[in-house]
Amino acid sequence: MPSPLWNGSPLNTGRPVPTVRDRDYLMDHHGVVFKVIGDSHPGSHYLGYVKYHPDEKGDRRLFGRTYRQNSVVSKSFGILAGRPECYVYSDALGCVITGIPREDVAVHYSCRQALAAIHEEPDAVADNPAGKDLLVITEWITAHDAQGPIGVTGSFLVGCFNERSDIDLVCYGPEGYEAAQELFQQTDMIRPYDGDDLTRLYIRRAKYMEGSSFDALIKQERRKLQGLTAGAGAHINCEPIRSDRDRTFARICSKEIGEISLLAKITDHSEGLTTPAVYGIKVRTILSSTIDEADSFARRITHMRSYLGAYTGAFRSGDTVHLSGKLVHTQDGDHSGFGIELTPWTVSGSYVANLAG
Repeated sequence: MPSPLWNGSPLNTGRPVPTVRDRDYLMDHHGVVFKVIGDSHPGSHYLGYVKYHPDEKGDRRLFGRTYRQNSVVSKSFGILAGRPECYVYSDALGCVITGIPREDVAVHYSCRQALAAIHEEPDAVADNPAGKDLLVITEWITAHDAQGPIGVTGSFLVGCFNERSDIDLVCYGPEGYEAAQELFQQTDMIRPYDGDDLTRLYIRRAKYMEGSSFDALIKQERRKLQGLTAGAGAHINCEPIRSDRDRTFARICSKEIGEISLLAKITDHSEGLTTPAVYGIKVRTILSSTIDEADSFARRITHMRSYLGAYTGAFRSGDTVHLSGKLVHTQDGDHSGFGIELTPWTVSGSYVANLAG
């Protein structure tokens, strides 16, 4: 069983609890662990999807129980089918998604606190091959005063890691992004994907990003903070998260109009380097749509957005991208417009963004 440091912070102790941040995890009283999405939540729920849930067919252990990992966002609808209280309408996304009712939160797993705990109690991960590499990395982070700007998420956050676990990091704001960039340049700890390992990376990503060629997918993946650990050769990545002060999405409301597929040129990637990611786009061609007279929307579609990390940092101004997602009307105070939403809260298909050239 994991060290008590990995049991998270119970929310009913009366002690101050850190603000719930994007990519923190929450456990409910049923033992289901949710991954938090975004930092703008309704008063009733924290938005997120099921990451780990009790299942006898699983391969993870947590609190003496067998758990199963979920890596497909839309599967949360099925996992939570018997719990309608976990379905909630999101004004920001303009659709029904899953979330954890605030009164049902039992434990808060803080990415930042977990990294500090691993550094303070290294024996908890020292017997795991990837855990040994993580300890070397946490030493570097601590020595460079980057514990606040960088955190650990995934199985090492919750304490249900096994011999096949990856290392998932997050960094917060410009300070965290700068520290993470320097960390991933330390080739004695993290080596970039290259040679035969690129096929491994392609297989890893292609199952979520159908339709992308090898060269195009590798090009966009190489723009991200990811690689292989020097010791165990475990996959390691770091997702840049918006800073605590960033209120870009605080006032945004969206309304879903339909589904659309198109080719677009990236006109601005400055807001696409952190999660949630927003890219400015100019539509070149509408390929298909569930909307009548979709071509009439083409010049009015100005951005694409994703609350998940798959497309954070993946594109640059001038790229041509094939998009398949929801057409939404967004309202931000006095400003409004049309955009493509890529956050995949649907069971009918996949929303994807792939380099087209």
